[in-house]
Amino acid sequence: MKKTDSGLKDKVIGKVKEVEGKVTGDKAREVQGKAQQAKGKIKEKAKELKDDLEDH
Repeated sequence: MKKTDSGLKDKVIGKVKEVEGKVTGDKAREVQGKAQQAKGKIKEKAKELKDDLEDH
């Protein structure tokens, strides 16, 4: 998997937002970060599934 995958990008940006929210006490920002991380994980799993299906 390439390091430039959008799933990884979403996970990293989401983690930054989550930490920023925790540090500043901004619960909305923290939740946005967690949601973006989940989005990144979903993108990665979808890509893995697509790759597996193409291999067969």
